[in-house]
Amino acid sequence: MSEPAINIRAHSAVAPEPLMSARGLCFDAGGQRLIDAVDLDILPGRCTVVMGANGSGKSLLLRLLHGLLTPSEGSITWRGRPLDRAARREQAMVFQRPVMLRRSVAANLRFALSVRGVRGPERKAREAETLDLARLDGLKDRPARVLSGGEQQRLAMARAMISAPRLLLLDEPTASLDPASTLAIENLIAQARESGATIILVTHDAGQARRLGDDLIFLQGGRIAETGPVGRVLDAPRSKAAQAWLSGRLFVPNTP
Repeated sequence: MSEPAINIRAHSAVAPEPLMSARGLCFDAGGQRLIDAVDLDILPGRCTVVMGANGSGKSLLLRLLHGLLTPSEGSITWRGRPLDRAARREQAMVFQRPVMLRRSVAANLRFALSVRGVRGPERKAREAETLDLARLDGLKDRPARVLSGGEQQRLAMARAMISAPRLLLLDEPTASLDPASTLAIENLIAQARESGATIILVTHDAGQARRLGDDLIFLQGGRIAETGPVGRVLDAPRSKAAQAWLSGRLFVPNTP
């Protein structure tokens, strides 16, 4: 029997209003239910980490929350309103494998600003500031598609951050990166948060979850198996699914 989902709330006497909420969220594909009855609240100013085994639905959940997929059932609200195109403009998403436009590093950033109507001196200033923040100023004229994997991911982060999103959704942004590139990405995540962004981060790295996260959602089979403060879930998981995963064991549902 699966364990009930628990909504994420601030761990204080008075919880702030959620930035984003999902209720009864489901997603079906190929005759299978891949996301099942997910309820969650994403609180402003916090970093919510999403963890779970491969195939548990982490990436699907991010795509649903960002409006890239349409739920089969349930609802998503953004600041108390239905998720729509205007809401998505207040968000940005970085994928595990970044998509680079066929243009220079600087032109990738200019494009992100131009689609949001930022031009003239403000665009130049924000472009220069972001290139410096991501340590890409020396590569600004290089074609984005010839960058190394770590450089491309820094550019993807910079391109997402340059529009100052209220919500930044990150799907394993440091997967397959070396330690130096991982540190650079984590520094950018910290900078985004200091600038006021709320973060949803998918990761398999428990150390990264501890360094960056506040709240943790643990998925199993498309359902929320457990939620809570990052440290509590990682140190003393209550669900059998999280206990098995954190100890390196295969979780088999409905076993003693």
